[in-house]
Amino acid sequence: MNVEVRSPVEEALENQPFGALQLRVVLLCALVQAFDGFDLGTIGMAAPSLSKAWGVPPPQFTTAFVMSSVGILFGALLSGPLGDRFGRKPLLILSVGFIGLFSVASAFAWSVPSITAMRFLTGIGIGGAMPVTVALTSDYSPLSRRGTLIMLMFCGNTLGGFLGGQLVAQILPIFGWQSIFLAGGIPPLVLIPFLMFYLPESPRFLIAHRADAEVTKRILVRLNVSAQAAATKLVDVAKGNPVGQLFTGGLALVTVLLWVAFFANLLNMYLFSYWMPTVLNLSGFKPETAVFYASMFQLGGILSCLLLGPLMDRFGAARVLALSFASGVVFVLLIGLTSLPAPWIMLPILGAGGAMIGSQLGANAMAAAAYPARIRSTGVGWALGVGRLGGIAGPAIGGGLLALGLPPNQIFLCACGPALIAACATAFLIVKAARDRDVVVAAAQTRAV
Repeated sequence: MNVEVRSPVEEALENQPFGALQLRVVLLCALVQAFDGFDLGTIGMAAPSLSKAWGVPPPQFTTAFVMSSVGILFGALLSGPLGDRFGRKPLLILSVGFIGLFSVASAFAWSVPSITAMRFLTGIGIGGAMPVTVALTSDYSPLSRRGTLIMLMFCGNTLGGFLGGQLVAQILPIFGWQSIFLAGGIPPLVLIPFLMFYLPESPRFLIAHRADAEVTKRILVRLNVSAQAAATKLVDVAKGNPVGQLFTGGLALVTVLLWVAFFANLLNMYLFSYWMPTVLNLSGFKPETAVFYASMFQLGGILSCLLLGPLMDRFGAARVLALSFASGVVFVLLIGLTSLPAPWIMLPILGAGGAMIGSQLGANAMAAAAYPARIRSTGVGWALGVGRLGGIAGPAIGGGLLALGLPPNQIFLCACGPALIAACATAFLIVKAARDRDVVVAAAQTRAV
C-alpha cells in the first residue's frame, strides 16, 4: 500500500542487515510489550476480588475499565507525533515509567474512584508505549523481515497477558488483589535502566538531529549506512503536521479503513479482556479459576500469531486478516449461545483470542507497512488511538448489558457485528491495493506508448 521513492540513505536503512543490534531492539520492545499486555488486563483480573473486598457490584467497575481505555487513547495519540518529532527512545522510557509507577500505586487504591484514577494514568503509559515499540522495531528491521519481526515483537504483549494470568491464578489466593498490581508495576520499573543503556534511538531521528554524534556514527556503521551519505541528511523525517500527512499522497482511504478495522476489533478485544474474568466468575468459577480460563484468550492470540505470520507472508496481510477477523463470529457465538463446562470453555475462548488478538497483531504490522517511515509512528499511533475509542466502547457496552440483567455469557454476542465490520474494512484494503496496482500499470503503459 505504501509506494514511495527512497533516497540512498532510506534504501540502505530499508535493506539493513539483521544482526545483534536489531535482535536487541526487538527483544527489548517485546519485553515492553509483555509488561503492557499484563498491565492491560490487571484491572479485569482484579475486579472479581475487588468486588468482594469493597462490597460493590461488578458493573460499578465499568468506569475503571473505560477510563483505562481513555488513558490508552490519550497515550497513543500523543506518543506517535511526539515520537516522530522528539525521538522515540525518551517517549518509550517515559511511557514505561508511567506503567510501573501507577501500577504500583494501584495496589494502594481504596475505592472505585481511586482505582479508576490510577488505571487512567497507567493507561497513558500503555498507550504511549505501543506505537513507539512498533516504530523502533520497524526502524531496526530490514524491509524483507519487518512484518514478521513486528508480529513477533507484539507476541510479547499476548505472552505477557497469558503468563500474567497464570501467575495471578497462583498468587491471588495467597497474597490478595494487591499482588496483581505489584506484579504488574515492579518489573517495568526494573526494565527502565536497561532501556536507557541498551536501547538505541531511531536511526532516522539520529541522522536528522545528531548526525555528528559518535553514537550515531557507530550505529550507522552497523546498519551499513555511509557516513558521507548520512551527512546529506537525505532521510525521511516528519516535516509539518504528521497527522495531516496520513491523508495525503493517496493514504486517506487507507487511513480511514485501518481506523475502522482497529476500532471494531479493539472494541471486541477490550470487551473480552476486561469482562471475561468477571463473566466466568458470575458463571460459577472461583476468581482464580476465572482468571486462569480467561488467560486462554491471550494464549489464543499467541498461537494465532504463529499461524498468521507465515500465512500473511504467503498470501498477503489483508487477505489473511479479513478471514481471521470474520472467524471471530463463530467463536463469539459458541461462547454466547452455549454453556460449556470446564475445561471445554477454554476452546472457544482460545479461538476468540486467536481471531481478535492474533488479527490485531497482524493489523499492527499491516499499518506499519502502510505508511512511509517519516510518519510511521504517527500512523500506527493514531490507528491504535482511534482503535482505543473502540476500547472505550467495549467495556462500557459490556457493563451496560450486565447491569440490564443479560445472562453473563450472552453479553459477548454483541461482538459479532464489530468482527464483521473489521473483516469488511480489511477486505476493502485488498480492493484499494488492486486499484493502485492497476493505476501504476496503466501509467507505465501510457509512458511506453
